[in-house]
Formats: sequence, C-alpha cells, structure tokens
Amino acid sequence: MCGLTGYIDLKSGRPPDKTVIERMTAALVHRGPDSSGFHFGKHIGLGFRRLKIIDLVSGDQPLTSADDSIVLLCNGEIYNYKELQAGLKDRSVRFKTRSDVEVLIYLYQEQGTAFIQNLNGQFAFAIYDQTRNRLLLARDPFGICPLYYTIVDDQLIFASEIKSILQHPVVSAGVNLTGLDQVFSFPGVVSPQTLFKNIHSLPPGHMLCVENGKIQQQKYADLDYPTNYSHIKSEQDYMAQLDELLQRSIRYRLQADVPVGFYLSGGLDSSLILACGASELSPTRPHSYSITFAGGEEDESDYQAQVAAAVGSQQHGINFNLAQDYTEFSRMIYHCECAVKESYNLCSLALSGMVKQHGVSVVLSGEGADELLGGYPGYRFDAGHYHSDSDDWMQQSLEEELREALWGDSDLFYEKNYYALSELKTALYAPAVNAQYAEFAATRHSPVDKNMLLGRDPFNKRAYLDYRLRLVDHLVADHGDRMGMANSVEIRYPFLDINLVKFTTTIPPQFKVRDGVEKYILKRVAANRLPKAIVNREKFGFHAAGTPPLLQQGSEWVNDMLSYARIKRQGYFNPDSIENLKQQYSKPGFQLRIPYEDDLLMIVLSFNVLLDVFNLPDYP
Repeated sequence: MCGLTGYIDLKSGRPPDKTVIERMTAALVHRGPDSSGFHFGKHIGLGFRRLKIIDLVSGDQPLTSADDSIVLLCNGEIYNYKELQAGLKDRSVRFKTRSDVEVLIYLYQEQGTAFIQNLNGQFAFAIYDQTRNRLLLARDPFGICPLYYTIVDDQLIFASEIKSILQHPVVSAGVNLTGLDQVFSFPGVVSPQTLFKNIHSLPPGHMLCVENGKIQQQKYADLDYPTNYSHIKSEQDYMAQLDELLQRSIRYRLQADVPVGFYLSGGLDSSLILACGASELSPTRPHSYSITFAGGEEDESDYQAQVAAAVGSQQHGINFNLAQDYTEFSRMIYHCECAVKESYNLCSLALSGMVKQHGVSVVLSGEGADELLGGYPGYRFDAGHYHSDSDDWMQQSLEEELREALWGDSDLFYEKNYYALSELKTALYAPAVNAQYAEFAATRHSPVDKNMLLGRDPFNKRAYLDYRLRLVDHLVADHGDRMGMANSVEIRYPFLDINLVKFTTTIPPQFKVRDGVEKYILKRVAANRLPKAIVNREKFGFHAAGTPPLLQQGSEWVNDMLSYARIKRQGYFNPDSIENLKQQYSKPGFQLRIPYEDDLLMIVLSFNVLLDVFNLPDYP
C-alpha cells in the first residue's frame, strides 16, 4: 500500500505548482514512509509516497513506459502480476523493475482501458497517457484502496486520502450533510459521498477517465448475483472449490519481500486464514496479532490462544482500554476522515501499531466472509423481519415507500425502519439543519444500484447491501485501510479475491446458512483445520465500548465535546436533544443494546472531533 496524489488542469493548460504537489504528497507520508516520487507535465502534477513491499530496490514510483509516454502511480497490489506478465502479447517488453504493478503500463498499451477486467488485486491507480492527454483513475472492485477527487477552478484534484486534497489552495473544507446523514442511516458513509463538501469517493469497481478536459465515469465491476440457480452442485463440490480458491488466494497474498503477519480475532474467518497460511509458510512459524480485553465480555483471548496453539503461530496480544484522552481519538478521526458509530477503529489503530512495532508491514485479515457467506444474524432471521412491526398503517405505508425508493422492494428490511429513523434524526439535528433536511437526507436517493437487487433471492439482496453499505466503505476502508496505513501497515483480505468472490455468488443460499448455522459451507471447509470450539462458535458480534462508559466515568474531553455551549455554537445538532441523551447515557449502569441501538452520541462526538481536526466551519 502506498499513497498517490495529483491534479490536472482541465481547460487552460496551466502548469502544475510543484510546491503544491509536494505539500499534497507530504500529507500521505504515513501511507508510504519509504520513498517519494513526482511527475510534472505541461498541465499535470503527480506525487507518490511508497511503502516498500515487493521489489524493495527498483520499484519506486512513478513508473513509466519504455518511451516515457505512459506514467503510472499505483497504490496496492496486483496479485496475479506474474501471469499477466507471461500473457503479454508483446514479447519484446523489457520490465525496468520486479514490481507487481509495472505490468499495468503494458497491459494498458495492449488492451486500452479493458485491461482492468484482468486484474486480481487491491488497487487504486492513476495512469497518465501523455500522447492522448488522457488520465485514468480507478479503484478495485471491493474498495480496499481509497481514491478521492474534487473538481475546483477547472482542476481535477485527486488523492488516496482527503487530507491530501485539502492541501491544494483552491480547495476549501466544508461539511457534506448527506455524508453525515448516511452515518446515522447506514453502517457508515457510502461512496461517492464523504463527510466533506464537494469531495467525492470514487466508488468501488469504477473508473474515471479524463481526456482533453472531458470527464467520464463508468462502472466496470460489481457484485452480481444470479437471478436463479439452475445447475446446483453437490455440497462436496462447493466445498472443494471454495477450499481451493481460498488457498490460492492466501498464496497470492503471502507474496512479499517483507515479513507478513496475520490478524487473529478468535473467530472462524481469521482463524481459517491463519491455519491455511501457516501450512503455506511451514516450517516457518507465522506471527499472529490480536486485541484482548482483559476481564471484559468482549475478550476472546482464550479462543485466540487455542487457534495459535493448534496452528503453531507466534501469538502477540495487546490489551485495549477505551482511550480516555483526546489525542488518540483525534488521531483516529484524522486518519479515517469520517464520523463513526463505535470506537472499534481505536482497537484497529492500536493493533496495527503493535504490528509495526514488530517490524511487520503486511497482515492478512478475515473481512469479507460474513458478507459473502452469510455470517450475520440477519441472514438467519430475515423471515421474521420483512414487514414493519408498526401498528400505525400510515407509518407502515411510508416505511414501505422508503424501502421501495431505497431498494426497489417495499418488503426488504435492512437493519432499520427508515421512516422512524428520519423522525429520530430530525429530533437530533438543529432547526436550521432540519430546514434543509429534504435536500440532504440519505434516503432521498438510493445509495446502491437497485438493478443489482432486482429479481435476486432475499438472501442475496441482503448480501449485496452488506457488501455495498457495510464492507467496501466501512470495514475495509475507514476501519481497515485507514487504521492500518496510519501505522504504515498494509492489510490484505483473502476472502476478497476476485475469483473467490465470483465463485461465492454461484453458491446457493441453502449452502451458506443451513438449519440456523451461519457460514455453513465455510465451517465445513474449516472442520479439518481448526479446533471444534472455533468451528462451532456462533458469530460473535464484537462491539467496542462507546460513549456511555466514557460519560459515566466523567471523561473531561468528552463532556467538553458534547457540552451544551459547543453544540449550540457549532449549529449542527439540537443542544437540548443532545443534553437529554447525555443525561440518559450518564446514568450509572446504563448500557446500549448494541447492535439493535446505535450509539448516537458516538456519532455526534466523532463528528465534533472531525470539525476540530480538519478545521471545518460551524453550520451557517
């Protein structure tokens, strides 16, 4: 993983300001502490920070074609690069490096933009074709690598993180209320929205093409479930292919010229990845890294120890307590660049910090299996949740209208009743903000491509929404990439291998959840590799401590951030409503019923810290 940035003048051909590019690049030093590189053209400037993982000697970027007409910046990894190199038609190609990403230049020269369909990896890249005056920006199908952009003063400005874009003098920081409303409404912010006004996140599986000042965006990949399963195989066939694809994916993700470690939660997914990875690395003992919560209900250290002993890993744990000081919380917000619903990002930040202290720059993690193979309770309980439980026929009718607008299906329940939620949100927002609510509401437009839900099995509708709303812009983005790269650690996700993911869409739902057992087919695959206690565990819904214990402990900075005077001055929230929530959360013994209740004050608290960290304006 690395960091890329740059800007191109769309009309007048103004030359780039080298000082500006250098400042934008410096803002990404945590993503790439090992080296930097630049390219300056007639009206484009590019900057790069590198975290060295493959080809430590000659792989610095930008990379160029033999005739220097093509310039490449790539953040991420192309796992099938050796096969791609072997498949090039032009046998005269002489690679300048042993880097995995250099092959993109020659694929582009041979195939044009269609080459992106052949990539197996996690990536965000910029290719500048000087001959055609064409700039391509693209993000991988699962949004593992971030890419943001804005258009100001006839300039397209882009970067791996928003903080880099904010270094450009024509960009002013403001709040995007739709992004904030998405955090209240969905698992997190959903691309193309961000928390920053006029700054967009390139959605996963999308490419942006800028040619002679004209901009076109197109989708090249999505999670496409079948509308029917006409040729159903045996359970053994599905198990065998899932096992083979997962092992191949793990082998791909062990490619590195630096040490590779494993995150270990104690659950099925990370444990299986560690077990398979340990077999590949044998006789070397892999290093595994875990968060522990000594004495807490969330502690999984016993399960972690069982797995480590079974596979022979060198286990490392770090005990976590919810940060009482502003410094670490604000550092977390600085890196994730959004408001959050819970404090687990702090755990991820501490975990990647421990990994880096051990001299490890790459870790494998288990995200993706729950979304692709039915790992959340909602997959088991959908049948009882598909209709509103309201006795108010008007409210039920309005709720169904919202679901139709959001998902194209009035019966599809996803996490919340959105009409009731809108009433809650308007109670929290300040009157001046509510006056604009109809314009910025997250439910005004669907955050997903409803065509990908049309005609699909209810199980797969939920899976698609989990992929699009929970996984790509939250779990592998602000929670994964941003918290890893804050400490210069690259996180790789074997369950998000493009071939494995495509295969999971062909597995009928009855093999994913059977007799109330979630991830049934994956548990069958894991049965011979892991202790029974791990395989037979139900999904453990980990939830980090939130604002109630902070308020009950009298945290000074939290009380200051949520004070009546500050809330009133900032103008985004109703100070009376926030004060009522504070009094409720502060009562001794009060606990939220997570995940059935959101930590509303955590969203307000983290948003207020975001305002401070990025010097965002009060509401006008």
